[in-house]
Amino acid sequence: MPSVSMTVNGKAVSGEVEARTLLVQYLREQLRLTGTHVGCDTSQCGACVVHMGGQAIKSCTILALQCEGAEVLTIEGLANGSELHPMQAAFREHHGLQCGFCTPGMIMTAVDMVTRLGTELDDHTIREELEGNLCRCTGYHNIVKSIAAGARAMGGEPLQQAAE
Repeated sequence: MPSVSMTVNGKAVSGEVEARTLLVQYLREQLRLTGTHVGCDTSQCGACVVHMGGQAIKSCTILALQCEGAEVLTIEGLANGSELHPMQAAFREHHGLQCGFCTPGMIMTAVDMVTRLGTELDDHTIREELEGNLCRCTGYHNIVKSIAAGARAMGGEPLQQAAE
């Protein structure tokens, strides 16, 4: 069996994998990083989004072997110890989740969005950028609100409490 080595959440990892093993399978089954979800098996839902080389990718569309030497960041590596990443805190503060299944992929997509487009995101841009992420529980209103707040917080603005 071939082996693969990469850096995941800042730690060097390696292991033997079958040639057909997807990155999402490697993360979940071999590394036990279960925050990255498999939602559709067709790369439509975005529940499997991670960052590779600083860019958001759907980890169900790439083989683990293709990640040789890559730097991968999952939802588990986003926080700084017990301190949530500003985008994670915004999702909590602004009620951007319901069942939570899509949330890791949404957050990873949102962080990539801010990295690419900056911290001043309007609702239309956020909704367009979320096209590859599906939530079956909400109407996206609070997700969009959360991403806008998280983007501002990533730019240094403090999070404001959500109106009850």
